[in-house]
Amino acid sequence: MRAFFRPFWKASNNYDEIDSDEPDLESGRKSRRSRRSITDWRNMLHFLRLRLQQGRKPSFISHILYTLIVLSVLLFLLVFGRQLRFKLSEKEVTLPIKHYPYGSLSNLVTVAGHSVYTSHKCQSVEGESSWYLESYQRHAGQAASFVQHIRAGTEAAAHDDDALLIFSGGETRKEAGPRSEAQSYWSVADSKDWFGMKDVKWRALTEEHARDSYENLLFSICRFRELTGHYPHNITVVSYSFKEHRFSQLHRAAIRFPASRFMYVGTPPSVLAAASAAEGELRVQEQFQNDPYGCTGSLQQKRWKRDPFLRTIPYPAGCPEIADLFSYCGKDLYDKELPWNKV
Repeated sequence: MRAFFRPFWKASNNYDEIDSDEPDLESGRKSRRSRRSITDWRNMLHFLRLRLQQGRKPSFISHILYTLIVLSVLLFLLVFGRQLRFKLSEKEVTLPIKHYPYGSLSNLVTVAGHSVYTSHKCQSVEGESSWYLESYQRHAGQAASFVQHIRAGTEAAAHDDDALLIFSGGETRKEAGPRSEAQSYWSVADSKDWFGMKDVKWRALTEEHARDSYENLLFSICRFRELTGHYPHNITVVSYSFKEHRFSQLHRAAIRFPASRFMYVGTPPSVLAAASAAEGELRVQEQFQNDPYGCTGSLQQKRWKRDPFLRTIPYPAGCPEIADLFSYCGKDLYDKELPWNKV
């Protein structure tokens, strides 16, 4: 029976050569069994190959063992290969970003968008027909006021070599198609050859998800963090002059940004729209006083309305340090630590 369990690749047809534990009658000693390794699969495969070459049919047990070895090797390669690919992909995903394209810039200039440019030509940017206008915006001189914002933002960035210029505004008008306010403003600036301040172009970018003035400010800060790797030291906001209180007092206070490092550049509205704009602004200010983060009631509904294409907002993925600020909703001001409040 012991001969049956001898590794078949070392088997012999000479029964006299079979190892045995029976004593040697001449020497009086037990025969010593040769050392065998059950893991010596290379010898086994070699044996099977020789058997096939010699035309000798392997035994049934040989077939089973050969099949088990092949399956074991394949299973090992499959499991090990998956683990190796997982580790490599994990390293690629967690690879830290070591370079930011605008890391040398320290200040933010953001221009809040108010409309979408819909014309296929750039020669008539001051014409109302080139922009999609809401009913309350349909006044002579309205389009020219948008161009004033764009120019004022470009000038502010041109006067500060450490400033990153960001045009902010999402795809807010269904009738205008999937075009953002931010990209509209950038395109107009480019068509105007950056108003003679061409060096600003390389540091002028867009933030294309904001749906109201609070998001213009907060999202621009997050976009700045994405591009520079840090938060702005100084912030300059460009919009209409009648919105200064809303930005400088309400929105700035909501994110608790230091007043000494916050600047505002206001341009006048069109003459025909000035009175109604001022009246409407008072109502919006009252809403933000009761809801500083615009996350309930009419302010929330306005955001939903200004997202006709259901764009997924990427923030705060690019600014994880202020993730809680993005999700905060309450009448009381956010009181946790913020990067620009650290001493």
